[in-house]
Order: sequence, then C-alpha cells, then structure tokens
Amino acid sequence: MTQAARVYGGSLYDLATEEKLDGQIMEQMNEIRQIFRENPGYLKLLGEPAIPQEERIKLLDEAFGGQVEPYLLNFLKLLCEKKILREFSGCCEEFTRRYNADHGIVEALVTSAVKLKDDQMEALRIKLEKISGKKIHLTQKTDPTVLAGLRVEMEGIQLDGTVQGRISDITKKLNEVVV
Repeated sequence: MTQAARVYGGSLYDLATEEKLDGQIMEQMNEIRQIFRENPGYLKLLGEPAIPQEERIKLLDEAFGGQVEPYLLNFLKLLCEKKILREFSGCCEEFTRRYNADHGIVEALVTSAVKLKDDQMEALRIKLEKISGKKIHLTQKTDPTVLAGLRVEMEGIQLDGTVQGRISDITKKLNEVVV
C-alpha cells in the first residue's frame, strides 16, 4: 500500500467516522472495488489522460451518482482529479484496516483444499472468536496442495491444522530426539 493510499483512505475514514457513516461507506467502497476488479477497462478509461477531466468526472456521476454516499462519490472524483484513482484499492485497504481496528475485528484467512460450506465457516468463525476474544471476519482461499485440514492466518499468527503441518511437526520432533 502506498503512502497516498494510507493518507487518502485514512482521511476518508476519519470523515466517515465523524459523520457516523463508516460501516455504510466501507460496504459501498468494497462494492465499487469489486466493480473495478471485474471491469479493469473502466478504471483505465477513468485514468485516461486523453479524455478531458470533466468527462471522466461525469462518468463517475453517471455510474455511481445517487447510488453511493455523496462523500464516497466526491472521494472518487477527488482521486480522479488528482490522477490517482488507481490507488482506490489501497484506500479501501486502509479504510478497512482502520475500521477493523476501531471495532475489534480481526481478518482471518482460511486455506483449505476444497471450499468450506457456510455452516463450517460459521462454526470456525465462532471457535476463532472464542479463542481470540475478538470478532472475526473470515476470508476463504482454496489451495489444492493442502492435502487435508485447514490453515488459518490471523494477526500474524498461523494456525496449521493441515496434514502437511502435522507431518512437519512430527519430523521436527523426531529430528530433535537424540539417539
């Protein structure tokens, strides 16, 4: 994340918190971020210097006007005017980081060989909340190299419940044994 993303994303978070719109703006930011991911050509179009700035601003108005908070729309326009709209994703990350810190939410990444069912994800979230004492927001990632079990990464800690992790632990313990 760049310094510009930290500054702009943090500033938007401060404003949203002051106006008590932080949750709503975060949700809308993530939706817009997803739109930009699914339509990279649109983001490129908004950053195209050959298109006059007024037209690019008008495109933002047409796409998001009346559908998102005015503060967020103005934020997008500001990034467009400053020619740093490509930093929007980083701004979202900073906004989310600050929101999570203020609300005691921890991001956790769960890696498994296959996609977990909703009830399994919910049971895991509840268990992690009991262990950590914090609210957990789970993100799932599938990795076919994981033979069985789960690997959870949160707050810089890795909880490895995979078969590979267990074999690795056993190997390490066997290597420590002096014959």
